[in-house]
Amino acid sequence: MTVRSLSDFDLDRKRVLVRADFNVPIDGATGAIGDDTRIRAALPTIRAICEGGGTVVLMSHLGRPKGQVVEAERLAPVGHRLGELLGRDVICLPESTGPAVAAKIAACAPGSVILLENVRFHPGETKGDMALAAEFAVLGDLFVLDAFGTAHRDHASVCGVARLLPSAAGLLLERELAAFARVLEKPERPLVAILGGAKVSDKLKVVDNLIDRVDALIVGGGMAYTFLRAQGIGVGSSLVQEDMLDSVKASLGRAAERGVDVVLPSDHVIARRFASDAEATVVTGDIPDGSMGLDIGPASRERCAAVIAGAKTLVWNGPMGVFEWDAFAAGTIAIARAVADCPGYTVVGGGDSVAAVERFHLADEMDHISTGGGASLELLEGKVLPGIAALEASPRG
Repeated sequence: MTVRSLSDFDLDRKRVLVRADFNVPIDGATGAIGDDTRIRAALPTIRAICEGGGTVVLMSHLGRPKGQVVEAERLAPVGHRLGELLGRDVICLPESTGPAVAAKIAACAPGSVILLENVRFHPGETKGDMALAAEFAVLGDLFVLDAFGTAHRDHASVCGVARLLPSAAGLLLERELAAFARVLEKPERPLVAILGGAKVSDKLKVVDNLIDRVDALIVGGGMAYTFLRAQGIGVGSSLVQEDMLDSVKASLGRAAERGVDVVLPSDHVIARRFASDAEATVVTGDIPDGSMGLDIGPASRERCAAVIAGAKTLVWNGPMGVFEWDAFAAGTIAIARAVADCPGYTVVGGGDSVAAVERFHLADEMDHISTGGGASLELLEGKVLPGIAALEASPRG
Protein backbone atom coordinates (compact mmCIF):
# COMPACT_ATOMS: atom_id res chain seq x y z
CA MET A 1 0.00 0.00 0.00
CA THR A 2 0.96 3.62 -0.39
CA VAL A 3 -0.06 6.80 1.36
CA ARG A 4 -2.66 8.71 -0.61
CA SER A 5 -2.46 12.43 -1.38
CA LEU A 6 -5.02 15.23 -1.29
CA SER A 7 -5.16 15.03 -5.08
CA ASP A 8 -6.53 11.48 -4.81
CA PHE A 9 -9.80 12.79 -3.32
CA ASP A 10 -12.68 14.92 -4.48
CA LEU A 11 -12.77 17.55 -1.74
CA ASP A 12 -15.84 19.44 -2.97
CA ARG A 13 -18.38 19.86 -0.14
CA LYS A 14 -16.47 17.39 2.01
CA ARG A 15 -15.75 17.90 5.71
CA VAL A 16 -11.99 17.33 5.90
CA LEU A 17 -10.57 16.58 9.33
CA VAL A 18 -6.96 17.77 9.38
CA ARG A 19 -4.60 16.76 12.18
CA ALA A 20 -2.13 19.65 12.29
CA ASP A 21 0.68 20.42 14.69
CA PHE A 22 -0.02 23.76 16.33
CA ASN A 23 2.00 23.02 19.45
CA VAL A 24 3.56 26.49 19.52
CA PRO A 25 4.95 28.64 22.35
CA ILE A 26 2.29 30.98 23.75
CA ASP A 27 2.79 33.71 26.35
CA GLY A 28 0.34 32.81 29.10
CA ALA A 29 -0.13 36.44 30.12
CA THR A 30 -0.69 38.02 26.71
CA GLY A 31 -1.66 35.11 24.45
CA ALA A 32 1.07 36.15 22.03
CA ILE A 33 2.61 33.36 19.96
CA GLY A 34 6.38 33.30 20.23
CA ASP A 35 7.05 31.32 17.05
CA ASP A 36 4.38 30.70 14.39
CA THR A 37 6.53 28.44 12.16
CA ARG A 38 4.30 25.42 12.69
CA ILE A 39 1.17 27.41 11.93
CA ARG A 40 2.71 28.70 8.70
CA ALA A 41 3.72 25.17 7.77
CA ALA A 42 0.06 24.10 7.74
CA LEU A 43 -1.12 26.87 5.40
CA PRO A 44 -0.57 25.08 2.05
CA THR A 45 -2.74 22.13 3.07
CA ILE A 46 -5.48 24.36 4.48
CA ARG A 47 -5.54 26.50 1.34
CA ALA A 48 -5.58 23.46 -0.95
CA ILE A 49 -8.64 22.05 0.81
CA CYS A 50 -10.46 25.39 0.70
CA GLU A 51 -9.67 25.79 -2.98
CA GLY A 52 -11.02 22.29 -3.58
CA GLY A 53 -14.34 23.27 -2.03
CA GLY A 54 -13.91 21.41 1.24
CA THR A 55 -14.58 22.51 4.80
CA VAL A 56 -11.40 22.39 6.89
CA VAL A 57 -11.83 21.02 10.42
CA LEU A 58 -8.52 21.37 12.22
CA MET A 59 -7.37 19.27 15.17
CA SER A 60 -4.23 19.83 17.22
CA HIS A 61 -2.74 19.52 20.66
CA LEU A 62 -1.02 22.25 22.64
CA GLY A 63 1.25 21.55 25.57
CA ARG A 64 0.74 18.66 27.97
CA PRO A 65 -2.58 19.17 29.75
CA LYS A 66 -2.70 15.44 30.65
CA GLY A 67 -6.38 14.95 29.91
CA GLN A 68 -7.56 18.03 31.78
CA VAL A 69 -8.88 21.37 30.56
CA VAL A 70 -6.07 23.89 31.08
CA GLU A 71 -7.13 27.43 30.27
CA ALA A 72 -3.60 28.51 29.33
CA GLU A 73 -3.47 25.74 26.72
CA ARG A 74 -6.59 26.57 24.77
CA LEU A 75 -6.11 26.98 21.04
CA ALA A 76 -7.93 30.31 20.56
CA PRO A 77 -4.64 32.28 20.19
CA VAL A 78 -3.60 29.84 17.46
CA GLY A 79 -6.90 30.38 15.68
CA HIS A 80 -6.43 34.13 15.84
CA ARG A 81 -2.95 33.94 14.34
CA LEU A 82 -4.06 31.42 11.73
CA GLY A 83 -6.82 33.81 10.65
CA GLU A 84 -4.27 36.60 10.26
CA LEU A 85 -2.04 34.41 8.11
CA LEU A 86 -4.92 33.15 5.95
CA GLY A 87 -6.53 36.57 5.68
CA ARG A 88 -9.90 35.13 6.63
CA ASP A 89 -11.98 34.22 9.67
CA VAL A 90 -11.19 31.02 11.52
CA ILE A 91 -14.02 29.62 13.63
CA CYS A 92 -12.63 28.53 17.01
CA LEU A 93 -14.78 26.06 18.92
CA PRO A 94 -14.53 25.60 22.70
CA GLU A 95 -14.86 21.82 22.41
CA SER A 96 -13.50 19.15 20.07
CA THR A 97 -16.31 16.56 20.16
CA GLY A 98 -20.06 16.34 20.68
CA PRO A 99 -23.37 17.27 19.05
CA ALA A 100 -22.84 21.02 19.34
CA VAL A 101 -19.52 20.77 17.53
CA ALA A 102 -21.05 18.60 14.80
CA ALA A 103 -23.94 21.05 14.37
CA LYS A 104 -21.57 24.00 14.05
CA ILE A 105 -19.51 22.24 11.41
CA ALA A 106 -22.64 21.24 9.47
CA ALA A 107 -23.81 24.85 9.43
CA CYS A 108 -20.58 26.17 7.92
CA ALA A 109 -20.33 26.90 4.21
CA PRO A 110 -17.82 25.00 2.03
CA GLY A 111 -14.43 26.68 2.23
CA SER A 112 -14.78 27.46 5.94
CA VAL A 113 -11.91 26.90 8.35
CA ILE A 114 -12.78 25.56 11.81
CA LEU A 115 -10.38 24.93 14.68
CA LEU A 116 -11.39 22.41 17.33
CA GLU A 117 -10.23 22.75 20.92
CA ASN A 118 -7.04 21.09 22.21
CA VAL A 119 -7.44 17.33 21.66
CA ARG A 120 -5.25 16.57 24.67
CA PHE A 121 -7.96 17.89 26.97
CA HIS A 122 -9.35 14.35 26.49
CA PRO A 123 -7.59 11.71 28.62
CA GLY A 124 -8.08 9.16 25.83
CA GLU A 125 -6.12 11.14 23.23
CA THR A 126 -2.62 10.05 24.19
CA LYS A 127 -3.86 6.52 24.96
CA GLY A 128 -5.05 6.01 21.39
CA ASP A 129 -8.62 5.48 22.62
CA MET A 130 -10.68 4.32 19.63
CA ALA A 131 -13.93 5.48 21.23
CA LEU A 132 -12.54 9.01 21.26
CA ALA A 133 -11.24 8.55 17.72
CA ALA A 134 -14.77 7.65 16.67
CA GLU A 135 -16.06 10.87 18.24
CA PHE A 136 -13.55 12.81 16.14
CA ALA A 137 -14.28 10.78 13.00
CA VAL A 138 -18.02 11.59 12.92
CA LEU A 139 -17.03 15.22 12.36
CA GLY A 140 -15.47 14.53 8.96
CA ASP A 141 -15.85 12.70 5.68
CA LEU A 142 -12.11 12.47 5.06
CA PHE A 143 -9.01 12.63 7.26
CA VAL A 144 -5.72 14.34 6.45
CA LEU A 145 -2.62 13.86 8.60
CA ASP A 146 -0.34 16.88 8.31
CA ALA A 147 1.29 16.75 11.76
CA PHE A 148 4.69 15.21 11.10
CA GLY A 149 5.73 16.17 14.62
CA THR A 150 3.20 13.71 16.09
CA ALA A 151 3.25 11.05 13.35
CA HIS A 152 5.33 8.82 15.65
CA ARG A 153 2.56 8.81 18.27
CA ASP A 154 -0.27 6.26 18.24
CA HIS A 155 -2.80 8.81 19.48
CA ALA A 156 -6.54 8.97 18.87
CA SER A 157 -6.39 12.05 16.61
CA VAL A 158 -3.35 10.77 14.71
CA CYS A 159 -3.78 7.04 14.10
CA GLY A 160 -7.25 6.36 15.46
CA VAL A 161 -9.11 8.60 13.02
CA ALA A 162 -7.03 7.27 10.12
CA ARG A 163 -8.27 3.78 10.93
CA LEU A 164 -11.87 4.96 10.58
CA LEU A 165 -11.93 7.40 7.65
CA PRO A 166 -10.49 7.45 4.12
CA SER A 167 -7.22 9.26 4.70
CA ALA A 168 -4.41 11.13 3.00
CA ALA A 169 -1.13 12.82 3.81
CA GLY A 170 -1.18 16.60 3.87
CA LEU A 171 1.29 18.64 1.84
CA LEU A 172 3.60 19.21 4.79
CA LEU A 173 3.73 15.52 5.65
CA GLU A 174 4.40 14.66 2.00
CA ARG A 175 7.36 17.05 1.93
CA GLU A 176 8.78 15.52 5.11
CA LEU A 177 8.48 11.96 3.85
CA ALA A 178 9.99 12.88 0.48
CA ALA A 179 12.97 14.56 2.17
CA PHE A 180 13.79 11.59 4.38
CA ALA A 181 13.22 9.13 1.52
CA ARG A 182 15.79 11.07 -0.48
CA VAL A 183 18.27 10.57 2.37
CA LEU A 184 17.47 7.00 3.39
CA GLU A 185 16.28 5.19 0.28
CA LYS A 186 18.19 6.31 -2.81
CA PRO A 187 20.67 8.98 -1.77
CA GLU A 188 23.13 10.53 -4.14
CA ARG A 189 26.55 9.64 -2.78
CA PRO A 190 28.57 10.35 -0.77
CA LEU A 191 25.92 10.33 1.97
CA VAL A 192 27.08 12.03 5.18
CA ALA A 193 25.25 12.02 8.50
CA ILE A 194 26.03 14.35 11.41
CA LEU A 195 24.84 13.32 14.85
CA GLY A 196 25.17 15.33 18.03
CA GLY A 197 23.37 15.82 21.30
CA ALA A 198 24.02 14.75 24.84
CA LYS A 199 23.36 11.02 25.16
CA VAL A 200 24.46 8.04 23.10
CA SER A 201 21.42 6.14 24.39
CA ASP A 202 19.15 8.60 22.52
CA LYS A 203 20.93 8.07 19.22
CA LEU A 204 22.53 4.61 19.15
CA LYS A 205 19.68 3.07 17.14
CA VAL A 206 20.12 5.90 14.65
CA VAL A 207 23.86 5.25 14.55
CA ASP A 208 23.36 1.56 13.89
CA ASN A 209 20.80 2.16 11.13
CA LEU A 210 22.90 4.82 9.45
CA ILE A 211 26.09 2.77 9.52
CA ASP A 212 24.41 0.49 6.98
CA ARG A 213 23.64 3.47 4.73
CA VAL A 214 26.16 6.30 5.02
CA ASP A 215 29.65 6.85 3.65
CA ALA A 216 30.71 9.02 6.58
CA LEU A 217 29.32 9.64 10.05
CA ILE A 218 30.30 12.74 12.03
CA VAL A 219 29.72 12.43 15.78
CA GLY A 220 29.83 15.42 18.12
CA GLY A 221 28.16 16.78 21.22
CA GLY A 222 28.13 15.00 24.55
CA MET A 223 27.63 11.64 22.88
CA ALA A 224 31.07 11.88 21.26
CA TYR A 225 32.78 11.37 24.63
CA THR A 226 31.33 7.91 25.06
CA PHE A 227 32.68 7.08 21.58
CA LEU A 228 36.11 8.49 22.48
CA ARG A 229 36.19 6.63 25.82
CA ALA A 230 35.32 3.43 23.94
CA GLN A 231 38.51 3.99 21.91
CA GLY A 232 40.61 4.42 25.03
CA ILE A 233 40.93 8.21 24.76
CA GLY A 234 40.89 10.22 27.98
CA VAL A 235 37.82 12.41 28.31
CA GLY A 236 38.27 13.83 31.84
CA SER A 237 34.92 14.51 33.50
CA SER A 238 33.03 14.76 30.19
CA LEU A 239 29.62 13.15 29.88
CA VAL A 240 30.08 9.40 29.38
CA GLN A 241 27.44 6.68 29.50
CA GLU A 242 29.46 3.80 30.92
CA ASP A 243 26.67 1.30 30.28
CA MET A 244 26.81 2.09 26.54
CA LEU A 245 30.54 1.51 26.01
CA ASP A 246 30.22 -2.07 24.76
CA SER A 247 27.43 -1.11 22.37
CA VAL A 248 29.47 1.79 21.04
CA LYS A 249 32.50 -0.47 20.52
CA ALA A 250 30.30 -2.86 18.55
CA SER A 251 28.97 -0.02 16.42
CA LEU A 252 32.49 1.24 15.71
CA GLY A 253 33.50 -2.28 14.74
CA ARG A 254 30.62 -2.57 12.29
CA ALA A 255 31.50 0.82 10.82
CA ALA A 256 35.09 -0.30 10.27
CA GLU A 257 33.93 -3.52 8.59
CA ARG A 258 31.69 -1.55 6.22
CA GLY A 259 34.29 1.09 5.45
CA VAL A 260 32.29 3.91 7.02
CA ASP A 261 34.43 6.87 8.07
CA VAL A 262 33.43 7.74 11.64
CA VAL A 263 34.65 11.28 12.32
CA LEU A 264 35.14 12.02 16.02
CA PRO A 265 36.52 15.23 17.53
CA SER A 266 40.31 15.33 17.87
CA ASP A 267 40.39 18.59 19.83
CA HIS A 268 37.94 20.10 22.27
CA VAL A 269 36.79 23.29 23.91
CA ILE A 270 36.90 22.37 27.58
CA ALA A 271 36.00 23.87 30.95
CA ARG A 272 36.29 22.85 34.57
CA ARG A 273 32.67 23.78 35.30
CA PHE A 274 29.41 23.21 33.41
CA ALA A 275 28.43 26.86 33.37
CA SER A 276 27.92 29.60 30.81
CA ASP A 277 30.62 31.75 32.42
CA ALA A 278 33.18 28.97 32.79
CA GLU A 279 36.63 29.67 31.37
CA ALA A 280 36.95 27.94 28.00
CA THR A 281 40.24 26.55 26.71
CA VAL A 282 41.20 24.31 23.78
CA VAL A 283 42.97 20.98 24.19
CA THR A 284 44.07 18.40 21.62
CA GLY A 285 43.91 14.68 22.35
CA ASP A 286 43.12 13.55 25.87
CA ILE A 287 41.01 15.83 28.05
CA PRO A 288 42.71 16.31 31.44
CA ASP A 289 41.10 15.06 34.61
CA GLY A 290 38.75 17.59 36.16
CA SER A 291 37.85 19.15 32.82
CA MET A 292 34.95 18.39 30.51
CA GLY A 293 34.49 18.78 26.77
CA LEU A 294 31.68 21.19 25.90
CA ASP A 295 32.34 21.77 22.19
CA ILE A 296 34.47 20.51 19.32
CA GLY A 297 37.74 22.35 18.74
CA PRO A 298 39.08 24.29 15.71
CA ALA A 299 40.85 21.35 14.05
CA SER A 300 37.75 19.19 14.40
CA ARG A 301 35.62 21.93 12.86
CA GLU A 302 37.92 22.09 9.85
CA ARG A 303 37.95 18.34 9.37
CA CYS A 304 34.15 18.12 9.66
CA ALA A 305 33.72 21.00 7.21
CA ALA A 306 35.90 19.20 4.67
CA VAL A 307 33.82 16.01 4.95
CA ILE A 308 30.59 18.01 4.68
CA ALA A 309 31.83 19.89 1.60
CA GLY A 310 32.19 16.60 -0.26
CA ALA A 311 28.67 15.33 0.52
CA LYS A 312 26.08 14.90 -2.22
CA THR A 313 23.42 14.09 0.41
CA LEU A 314 23.56 15.10 4.06
CA VAL A 315 21.41 14.77 7.16
CA TRP A 316 22.11 16.56 10.46
CA ASN A 317 20.55 15.86 13.85
CA GLY A 318 22.01 17.31 17.04
CA PRO A 319 24.41 20.12 18.03
CA MET A 320 28.18 19.77 18.44
CA GLY A 321 28.30 21.35 21.88
CA VAL A 322 26.46 23.51 24.38
CA PHE A 323 25.58 26.00 21.65
CA GLU A 324 23.22 27.96 23.90
CA TRP A 325 26.34 29.35 25.63
CA ASP A 326 28.46 31.62 23.44
CA ALA A 327 31.76 30.22 24.70
CA PHE A 328 30.81 26.76 23.47
CA ALA A 329 28.82 27.59 20.31
CA ALA A 330 31.61 27.82 17.74
CA GLY A 331 31.50 24.14 16.80
CA THR A 332 27.78 24.12 16.10
CA ILE A 333 28.08 27.41 14.21
CA ALA A 334 30.86 25.96 12.06
CA ILE A 335 28.83 22.85 11.28
CA ALA A 336 25.75 24.93 10.46
CA ARG A 337 27.75 27.11 8.07
CA ALA A 338 29.35 24.08 6.45
CA VAL A 339 25.95 22.46 5.93
CA ALA A 340 24.61 25.74 4.51
CA ASP A 341 27.52 25.82 2.03
CA CYS A 342 27.25 22.12 1.16
CA PRO A 343 26.52 21.70 -2.56
CA GLY A 344 24.54 18.51 -1.95
CA TYR A 345 20.98 17.96 -0.72
CA THR A 346 20.75 18.87 2.98
CA VAL A 347 18.20 17.85 5.61
CA VAL A 348 18.18 19.22 9.15
CA GLY A 349 16.30 16.81 11.36
CA GLY A 350 14.36 18.63 14.03
CA GLY A 351 14.99 19.62 17.62
CA ASP A 352 18.15 21.45 18.67
CA SER A 353 19.63 21.36 15.17
CA VAL A 354 16.72 23.44 13.90
CA ALA A 355 17.05 25.79 16.86
CA ALA A 356 20.72 26.22 16.01
CA VAL A 357 20.29 27.03 12.32
CA GLU A 358 17.51 29.46 13.16
CA ARG A 359 19.58 31.12 15.88
CA PHE A 360 22.47 31.56 13.45
CA HIS A 361 20.14 32.78 10.65
CA LEU A 362 21.05 29.95 8.27
CA ALA A 363 17.67 28.24 7.93
CA ASP A 364 17.08 29.59 4.43
CA GLU A 365 20.31 27.94 3.26
CA MET A 366 19.13 24.38 4.05
CA ASP A 367 17.15 22.32 1.54
CA HIS A 368 14.79 20.86 4.13
CA ILE A 369 14.24 21.65 7.80
CA SER A 370 12.09 19.07 9.54
CA THR A 371 9.18 20.07 11.76
CA GLY A 372 9.44 16.96 13.93
CA GLY A 373 12.38 16.05 16.15
CA GLY A 374 11.08 12.76 17.54
CA ALA A 375 9.51 11.67 14.26
CA SER A 376 12.65 12.43 12.28
CA LEU A 377 14.75 10.43 14.75
CA GLU A 378 12.48 7.42 14.37
CA LEU A 379 12.74 7.62 10.58
CA LEU A 380 16.52 7.75 10.90
CA GLU A 381 16.30 4.67 13.13
CA GLY A 382 14.57 2.90 10.23
CA LYS A 383 11.18 2.69 11.91
CA VAL A 384 7.80 2.98 10.21
CA LEU A 385 5.94 5.79 11.93
CA PRO A 386 2.57 4.69 13.39
CA GLY A 387 0.80 7.61 11.74
CA ILE A 388 2.13 6.62 8.32
CA ALA A 389 1.21 2.97 8.83
CA ALA A 390 -2.32 4.06 9.78
CA LEU A 391 -2.62 6.16 6.62
CA GLU A 392 -1.50 3.23 4.50
CA ALA A 393 -4.09 0.94 6.08
CA SER A 394 -6.94 3.46 6.19
CA PRO A 395 -10.32 2.66 4.56
CA ARG A 396 -10.06 3.13 0.80
CA GLY A 397 -13.36 5.03 0.57
